[in-house]
Amino acid sequence: MRLSELRLGLLPPRAAVVMHDLGMVALAWWLAKLLRYQLAHAGSMHIGVRELAMVLAVQGAVFAWTGLYRGLWRFASVPDLWNIARACALGAVLVGVALFLLDRLAGVPRSVLFLYPLILAFALGVPRLLYRYWKDSRLELFGQQPLTRVMVVGAGRAGDALLRDLRRDARYRVVGCVDDAPQLRGARVQGVPVLGTLEQLPEIAQASGAQMLLIAMPSANAAQMRRAVALCERSGLPFRTLPRLEDVVSGRAQRNELKPVSIEDLLGRDAIDLDWERVRAGFAGRHVLVSGGGGSIGSELCRQVARLGVASLTILEVSEFNLYRIASELQSAFPDLLLRPLLGDCGDPAAVRNALTVSHAQVVLHAAAYKHVPLLQNQTRQALRNNVLATRTLAQAAGAAGATSFVLVSTDKAVNPSSVMGASKRIAEMACLAEAQRAPACDFVTVRFGNVLDSAGSVVPLFREQIARGGPVTVTHPEVTRYFMTIPEASQLILQAAVQGRSGDIFALDMGEPVRIHDLAEQMIRLSGKQPGRDIAIVYSGLRPGEKLFEELFHPRENYAPTAHPKLFLAAPRAISRELLDAQLARAAEAVAAFDETALESVLQALLPSFIPNPAATAGTVLPFARVDNGDPA
Repeated sequence: MRLSELRLGLLPPRAAVVMHDLGMVALAWWLAKLLRYQLAHAGSMHIGVRELAMVLAVQGAVFAWTGLYRGLWRFASVPDLWNIARACALGAVLVGVALFLLDRLAGVPRSVLFLYPLILAFALGVPRLLYRYWKDSRLELFGQQPLTRVMVVGAGRAGDALLRDLRRDARYRVVGCVDDAPQLRGARVQGVPVLGTLEQLPEIAQASGAQMLLIAMPSANAAQMRRAVALCERSGLPFRTLPRLEDVVSGRAQRNELKPVSIEDLLGRDAIDLDWERVRAGFAGRHVLVSGGGGSIGSELCRQVARLGVASLTILEVSEFNLYRIASELQSAFPDLLLRPLLGDCGDPAAVRNALTVSHAQVVLHAAAYKHVPLLQNQTRQALRNNVLATRTLAQAAGAAGATSFVLVSTDKAVNPSSVMGASKRIAEMACLAEAQRAPACDFVTVRFGNVLDSAGSVVPLFREQIARGGPVTVTHPEVTRYFMTIPEASQLILQAAVQGRSGDIFALDMGEPVRIHDLAEQMIRLSGKQPGRDIAIVYSGLRPGEKLFEELFHPRENYAPTAHPKLFLAAPRAISRELLDAQLARAAEAVAAFDETALESVLQALLPSFIPNPAATAGTVLPFARVDNGDPA
């Protein structure tokens, strides 16, 4: 049994601290009087019972009032020492007043009142600091706990905070830091030396005997994180990282929580600087309806909207489990939110009308859709029923119910569509443009973006599963590339577009640089601690029906212009014939009712003459972005 455990068994820790401090008060008072009389060489020292009782009572009351016992010795720091000094000074003043009222300070020289707080502050502060030093140094009376020797990558503010926490953690011993900042070369951070630059990390880690690397760079962009991870991989040591700042702010992670490096850390881009004032003004106090609120994007939209002070949030979701899950999460996180979880299909006119009626929805965020390209390729009926006809049903009902804003969550696959899914989303965009003309009081806005990291059915969870099984990891083609975004990033930009857009606008999100899927697979294998080709094989399965080598964000005829937000671009909508659209959608509704997929395929060809239904054997092309100056940013 350790000494601390023995002590806890005999006396409650708080009582032990109070007894210690009162003992120090008596000792300090005795030493102050002793020192005064020894220096004066005159008279004899005497401490009366009433005098000592008064000192203990007054000083104890001051300790309680200043909150001295709310602090823990284990974490004693400069603020605690300042609190001790304040309590000692105030106590000396009040002790002097009390003794004066008791017996006119008889037998208490005035110099004692100046010596007493100095001695007491020393007597209270030193044991606390020694105790913390003992705990931080992992000094155990009956054996030393095994330690992991760690090196911190990054000695900035995050590194400084991490080092403070590591000093209190008995599992780790920090052997040094590395940082590229010239002013930190040869310096010490929290007593830990900065041994060199990031480029020297593999050599320094080996020379110092480090067993683990901790990356303290939460504000680093993707390129900086990829460089840091590459250097950590070269060292051959396991490594962890601190969460990104936006994850901490949003509540998805704790400040100094150590976690494995995820693919999102390497593919994510600079934090989005939203016009939060405008976004909050556009949503605060308004009634919002989110369709497909249990999906990857829909659920994140619900979380973001709940933080904006909306009057109510209604979720329309066809999946019972997904609706239950997001409703439970929101009710726990936002107990004051007026939440209406409704089961229903967006293609059911009665369910849609009811949802809009009970919610009094002013803003509709339409995230419900089928999105899996190969799965929909041979299910044209389901794609058009859910992605096109249901979208038109909800859009028409929203306009009729008096909604002021309708946002369609679309996809880059709607540009030059080569899949049934992409074609259905493009026709859904056309349907919303038509409704913008029919219901001018409601702003119909479309937002396009590419693949979302870690969304349901995306490549990232598939690769993660395959790696966990030991491989192989399947990539469709060695040159296939995709654009990627994080779920929070995409959702926040949807909200920005919702408050910024005007009716008929089509926004495309800045997706950054396309990612080669082969490189993504290799990086995920390495992050799992294995080597591509040696531990986990990568095999090529060939492009699946409806897939392209490269995705496009804009059609050649959609000249695009920058907007007031640097991450949003405005595409010029292509002209459509409303009469043709209405006729073909009426035909599609009949074909859906009759389950006539041949008729539905002819609808696709009529509305999208350039649509190629199965381009798996054709090579995709990348259309360069041709910026066109359309005047001032929208």
